[in-house]
Amino acid sequence: MTDEPKIQRGYRVANVFVPARPLEPALYLVATPIGNLGDITLRALETLGGADVLACEDTRVTRVLLDRYGIVNRPYAYHEHNSDEVGPKLIAALEEGKSVALVSDAGTPLVSDPGYRLGQMAIEAGHRVVPIPGASAPLAGLVGSGMPSDTFLFAGFLPVKEKGRRDRLAELSKVPATLLFFESPHRIGAALASAAAVLGGGRRACIARELTKTFEEFRRGTLEELADYYGGDRVVKGEIVLLVAPPDFDDVPGAVEVDVLLRELSATMPTAKAAAEAARLTGLSRKDLYQRLLGLKGEDGGNQ
Repeated sequence: MTDEPKIQRGYRVANVFVPARPLEPALYLVATPIGNLGDITLRALETLGGADVLACEDTRVTRVLLDRYGIVNRPYAYHEHNSDEVGPKLIAALEEGKSVALVSDAGTPLVSDPGYRLGQMAIEAGHRVVPIPGASAPLAGLVGSGMPSDTFLFAGFLPVKEKGRRDRLAELSKVPATLLFFESPHRIGAALASAAAVLGGGRRACIARELTKTFEEFRRGTLEELADYYGGDRVVKGEIVLLVAPPDFDDVPGAVEVDVLLRELSATMPTAKAAAEAARLTGLSRKDLYQRLLGLKGEDGGNQ
């Protein structure tokens, strides 16, 4: 990264300019608003205004935020198509003792974006990584959905193809937690149909759309009801978080039930295959089931 001319670092709120304090050398992962620009934090503004180097997914999107708060820092593009080229340059800036701030187009960096690779590179090179928390679409969706929030699992984007989508849903079907997914508007109907088929049409769910924006919407119902609503030719716009309630308690296999199943399967097939089949039937982790089956065989004295 080339040196920029000296500029007055800081940010502006309500026409008041606030100078930014110097930042220690580190990679700062800065959460930005997911729609409403008023959701930025003061700490995030100070970091964006004071960083030596500012990297972002799309300079045009980030420029809107910077202009809103009078930040004159020049953003550099860092995204999945140029990460192999730009990533090492950002690490080199850290090696020179500079502060590097990374933002995504919206929300928290590293959540379903290439920032994960940069964070790994910085850690492996021995540099400090500093999270600057703020807006998060999965958490905003969870808070407004009415779904259980004591245990939840963010699973990113579902596979595009039907078989891969159903296989992934089957893996997660018995997880005793609220499931959160990102989904695109043109695939939400198909995703809901797959979820209803695999998880059960009566399972409660919620579509959180356009969070924090003017047309924010929470649509709640069963998976079958939502699949019917979003199916067919309905045009859907905006960014979406799909939330699915945990399975009913009775649907989650207990430890004794799992042990019985593992013993039955291992009587007719190798250990690894038995664990894989048990994972398919229960939705539990194949790796955990494999270790559990090895333990059972040890308890049984190695008998098949």
